[in-house]
Amino acid sequence: MVLTSVEKMVGLQKKTSGIRNICILAHVDHGKTTLADCLISSNGIISSRLAGKLRYMDSREDEQIRGITMKSSAISLHFVKGDQEYLINLIDSPGHVDFSSEVSTAVRLCDGCIIVVDAVEGVCPQTQAVLRQAWLENIRPVLVINKMDRLIVELKLTPQEAYLHLKKILEQINAVTGALFTSKVLEERAEKETESERVPDTAPGDQIYDWSTGLEDTDDSHLYFSPDHGNVVFASAVDGWGFGIEHFARLYSQKIGINPAILLKTLWGDYYLNTKTKKIMKGDQSKGKKPLFVQFVLDNIWSLYEAVMKRDKEKIEKIVTSLGLRIGARESRHADPKVHLNAICSQWLPISDAVLSMVCNKLPSPLDITAERVEKLMCVGAKTFESLPPETQELKSAFLKCSSEGTAPVIVFVSKMFAVDAKALPHNKPRPLTQEEIAHRRELAKRRHAEKLAANQGRELSEKPPSENSSEAAGNPGDTKGEEEQLSGQAEITTSKALKQEADNKESFIAFARVFSGVVQRGQKIFVLGPKYDPAESLHKLSSQCSATDDLPLVPHMSCCTLENLYLLMGRELEDLEEVPAGNVLGIGGLQDFVLKSATLSTSPACPPFTPLNFEATPIVRVAVEPKHPSDMPQLVRGMKLLNQADPCVEVLIQETGEHVLVTAGEVHLQRCLDDLKERFAKVQISVSAPIIPFRETITRPPKVDMVNEEIGKQQKVAVIHQAKEDQNKIPEGIQVDSDGLVTISTPNKQATLSVRAVPLPEEVTRLLEENSDLIRTMEQLNTSLNEDKKTHEVNQKTLDRIKEFKHKLEQNLPGRKWRNAVDQIWSFGPRKCGPNILLYNFEGYKRSVWQCLGSAVKELTKYRDFDNSIVSGFQLATLSGPMCEEPLMGVCFTVEKWEMNKLGEMLSTGSQDSGESDAVEHKQNEDTSLKSSCTDEVCSVNEHQDGSQSIPKSPEKTSRHKGEVLLADCYGPFSGQLIATMKEACRYALQAKPQRLMAAMYTCEIMATAEVLGRVYAVLSKREGRVLQEEMKEGTDVFIIKAVLPVAESFGFADEIRKRTSGLASPQLVFSHWEIISSDPFWVPTTEEEYLHFGEKADSENQARKYMNAVRKRKGLYVEEKIVEHAEKQRTLSRNK
Repeated sequence: MVLTSVEKMVGLQKKTSGIRNICILAHVDHGKTTLADCLISSNGIISSRLAGKLRYMDSREDEQIRGITMKSSAISLHFVKGDQEYLINLIDSPGHVDFSSEVSTAVRLCDGCIIVVDAVEGVCPQTQAVLRQAWLENIRPVLVINKMDRLIVELKLTPQEAYLHLKKILEQINAVTGALFTSKVLEERAEKETESERVPDTAPGDQIYDWSTGLEDTDDSHLYFSPDHGNVVFASAVDGWGFGIEHFARLYSQKIGINPAILLKTLWGDYYLNTKTKKIMKGDQSKGKKPLFVQFVLDNIWSLYEAVMKRDKEKIEKIVTSLGLRIGARESRHADPKVHLNAICSQWLPISDAVLSMVCNKLPSPLDITAERVEKLMCVGAKTFESLPPETQELKSAFLKCSSEGTAPVIVFVSKMFAVDAKALPHNKPRPLTQEEIAHRRELAKRRHAEKLAANQGRELSEKPPSENSSEAAGNPGDTKGEEEQLSGQAEITTSKALKQEADNKESFIAFARVFSGVVQRGQKIFVLGPKYDPAESLHKLSSQCSATDDLPLVPHMSCCTLENLYLLMGRELEDLEEVPAGNVLGIGGLQDFVLKSATLSTSPACPPFTPLNFEATPIVRVAVEPKHPSDMPQLVRGMKLLNQADPCVEVLIQETGEHVLVTAGEVHLQRCLDDLKERFAKVQISVSAPIIPFRETITRPPKVDMVNEEIGKQQKVAVIHQAKEDQNKIPEGIQVDSDGLVTISTPNKQATLSVRAVPLPEEVTRLLEENSDLIRTMEQLNTSLNEDKKTHEVNQKTLDRIKEFKHKLEQNLPGRKWRNAVDQIWSFGPRKCGPNILLYNFEGYKRSVWQCLGSAVKELTKYRDFDNSIVSGFQLATLSGPMCEEPLMGVCFTVEKWEMNKLGEMLSTGSQDSGESDAVEHKQNEDTSLKSSCTDEVCSVNEHQDGSQSIPKSPEKTSRHKGEVLLADCYGPFSGQLIATMKEACRYALQAKPQRLMAAMYTCEIMATAEVLGRVYAVLSKREGRVLQEEMKEGTDVFIIKAVLPVAESFGFADEIRKRTSGLASPQLVFSHWEIISSDPFWVPTTEEEYLHFGEKADSENQARKYMNAVRKRKGLYVEEKIVEHAEKQRTLSRNK
C-alpha cells in the first residue's frame, strides 16, 4: 500500500466517527510489536518482508538489544474498508512487569484495546494485569490469539487438539473478565443496599440474602470474547496471517450455499456438517464428527503448513492456484520455507485486514465515550460527580459530544512526557533544497573554486627566486590582513558549530496527549491544571467564562502556558500540525516547564483535573547515585530532574543523608533509568550504590519455645559468656520498665510523666491500615479542617460510608477483652499520620478521636489539650525510625496508659488557654509563619527576664502567662519539645521491652519453565531464601507455572541467574507483594545448655535477620557490633611456609 500523506491524515482527523484510538496490550513476548509491524506495513511505512524483524515501534537501542518494548509509542494508520475511511491511532505498549506504568499511560488515552495472547502459553500474569487495567479505565477489549504457527510447528498438535486448546484459552480469558464483572456488579449492589438502608420506608418483611441476585439480571454477553461475536482473531504475526471467522463464513456460504449468518453462528462451537443432507447439526463430539471450525478452517491451514514445510511442490501449486494467488519466483525458491509460507499466507489471509476491520467494527469511536467513564475521569479521589460545581458538571456534555466546534471548551489530558532528541524534531530535520537554494550553492562552489585557483597561482609566483619577488612582497601588506580575517572567520564558524552541536544534544520533551473536546491550535494559550487543582475553590476567584489570555489572579495548582508545537506521532517520526480536533492523540511541544508527569489542559477553569493514573507496579528498588567527579554534581541533579519528568513510574528524592536516590519498579527498569541518566540526561559518569533495600521493624508476642524447640522456662539457664541480649536492652536511669513491658519516663524538667506500652497488632489490622492509607489521609485532612473551625469542604456521603465501614472492619478485627474500646480510643496513625501503626490513649480526663469527621467531635478544654500534639509528634517520630536500624515501624500499637502533669505544667496549659493560643499546635502546624512573625514565646520570655528595663508593657493575661513560662523555659528548652523527645524515647524503650523482629519486603515470583529445568529453578529459589507456594502444569503443554515468594533483598541478579542456569528456558516475573516478618531474632544468642550443644558458643550459623540489620546500620553509618579480629589465636600468612 502507498504511504499516506500528512494532509490526508489531517483530513481524517476531522471525521471523529472514523477515528479509533487503540493500544496493544499483552504479557511480555506475546508478539505485540510484531503485530504492530504487520499493521504498519499495511500503510507502506515499512516493507512487509521486514514486518516482525524490524520492530519499528521499538526505537530505542536497548529495546532492540533486549528484544522487549520499554515505552509506549504511538503511530497513526490509514485504513480503508469498503467506502469507509478510518484513522487508527495505534499505541504499542510494553509487556514487562517493570514497565506496567507505561501501559497505564497508554490505556488512559484510548477507547479500545487489542489484547494479544500467545496460543501456547495462554493467559499469563501480565495478561490478567492488563485486562484489569483496561477494565478500570472502562475501555473495550478485542482479542488476538497470536503465534498459532507454534501449535503446528512446535507442539505438533492435530487440528482437533488445537481446537480444544484454543477453546481452553478462550475460557481462561473469559474467566478473568467474568471475575472483574462479578466484583463490579456486587459492589454496585452493596452500594444500592446501603442507600436503601438510609431510606427507611422499605416494606417490612423477611429479607432472604442471595449473593447472586443482580448478576442474573445484568447482561454481560457483550463482555466476553467469542469468535462468533467477531471480537476474536486467530493469527500468526510472524508469518503474516490472521483471520476472523466471518472471512471463512463468507467464503463457504458461496461454496456450500448455506446462509452466511448461520455459518457465522455455527463455525465456532459443537456443530458439524452432515454431508448427506448438507445441513449443519449440533453435537459433534457425541457423534465423533469433526467440528466445523476444524473441518473448514484449521485443516486447510495445517495442510498448507505441511505442504510448504515438506516442500511438496505439486500440492503448493494446487493450493496457490485454487486460492488465486500470485507468488513471486524469489519467494518460492527461497531456502527458508518460512519465507514461502509468509508470501502465501499474507496474500490469502492478510493479518492487517483481519485485525483492523475487527477494530473498526467492534471498538468505539471517540464519540461513543460512555457517561460512566466521563464521570470516573472527572471525579478525583473521594468526590462524587454530584458534589462537583454546576459549571463543572456542564462540561460532561462537552465530553460526550466530543465536538470540534470553535465554541466547545478545549479539554486535553497529558498522560506522560517523553524525551526526544532535538535532531528528531521536524523543524531540525534536513529538508529537500529548493531550486533557488541549489543555484545559490552552485554560485558559492564556483566562487570557492576560483579563489582556490587564484591562491595556487599566487603560491607558484612566491616560489620564484627572491630577487624577482622582493618588490612584490614589500608592496603587499594586505595579504596578512586577509589571512587574519580568514582565521577569525574560521573561529566564528567553529563557535557557531559548537553552539549548534549543543542545541542538537539537548533533549526536547513532548507531551503525549489526547484531545477530549474542542480544537487545539498551535500558539493557543491554555490553563494547565495540576492534580491537586480544585475547580470549586478557583471559581470563587475567577469567572467560568475567563480565558488563559486574561490577566488573572494567582490560583493554586493552576498555570497558563502557550502550546508551542503540535505533532502527529508517527512511531519514530514526528510531523508538524497546525491544529488537532477532538478525539485525536497528539504530541505537544513546549510544556516541559509546566507539566511534570501528567496534567489536564483546558480553556475553562471549571474543568476538574482528571483522576490520577492507576499504576500496577509500585516502585521499590532504590539506589543512591553520585557523579564520579564531584564537579559534575549540577549536571547530575539536572539530569535526574529530566529523568523524573521522562518516566511515569520513577521517583527521584534526596534523603536526609543528602544522597540522591532513584526509586524504580524493578531491575530492568533500574538499568534503563541508569543508562538514560548516563547517556541522555546527565551525560556524566556516575557511580551507583548497591540497591537500598527497604525493611520495616515490628514486635511479636513472646515465643513459647526456644531455638531448639524446648519449652521456655523449663530448662536450666547456664552462665552466659557474653550477654549481648542484656547489653542490648540496658535501660538508662530514670526509666522504669515493668515485667509486662510498661515503660514509665519523665520529661527532663520533671513536669510530666508518661507511661507507654507497645503491643503487636493482628496481621489483618496491619493489612487493613495499609490498604486504607488514602482514606486515613482524607480523615486527617477533615479532622484538621474541623479543628481549625474552617468551613469544611462538603464531605460527601460516600466518603463517610467508607470511613464507617473502615471503622467497623477495625472493630471486627480487634476482638477480645484486651482490645475493648480500642477503636474509639485511637489517637493517631503513624508514621506520617497515615501509616500502619496506631497510638491509643487509655488515661482518664482526656477525649480526642480520629473519628471526629463522623460527628463524634468532642470540644473540651482539659489540661492535656495544648500538648496532645506534642505527644502525637513524638509518636510520629518514633514510628518513622525504629531502634533496630532506623527503619519505619509496622504493625505496632502504642498505648499511653498514664500522662501526669504537675502544677507548673497545668499552670502553663491554663495560661495558654486563657490567651486562646495553643502553643504546641502552632508549633506543629505553622512553624514557618510563626518563625517569621515573632520569635517563639519561650525565647521572648527569657530575653525579657534578662533585660527587664527594655521590656514593653503587655496585656495582663499575656504577662501572667509569661511568668509561668519563665519557670519552664529552663535549660531543657520549650516544654512542648521536651514532651516530643520524651514520647519518642518512651515508644523506643517500649518496643525494646518486647521481642523485636525485622520485616522484609517480598516479591511474588511467577516462573514458567519446562519440566527438564525444574530442578535448577528450585535450586536458585532455595539459594535465595525463596519459598514455593504452588506449582501447576499447563494443560496440553510441558510448561510448569511456579508461584513463589522471594525477599526483595535477595532478588538482585535473580532473573539473570535463572536464565543462565536454565539456558533461557525459564524467565521470572517479579511483582512487589507484601511485607513479611523474618522469623529469626536479630539479637538472639544461645542461653540454655541445649542451645549451646546445638549452636556452639558463638552460634556461628548465620542469623539472616542480624545480617540484614547490620547491613542497613552500616549503610546508615550507625554503630555495628562486630569483631574486627575473628581468630586471634592463629596468625594467617598469605604465603605457605616452605
